[in-house]
Amino acid sequence: MAEPLIDIKGLKIQFFTREGIVRAVDGVDLTIERGKTLCIVGESGCGKSVMSRAILN
Repeated sequence: MAEPLIDIKGLKIQFFTREGIVRAVDGVDLTIERGKTLCIVGESGCGKSVMSRAILN
């Protein structure tokens, strides 16, 4: 089996606010094989864009 293009384990993204910590993404595992397509689907405000930006960085 070929090495994955992306292999993420336990991705966590937090924001610090006056009210406390907001967990936007908490413990996401993601593996994308070469040549495959990924679609991230979810309700508004669930962390899709935040997670996508973290992966690209």
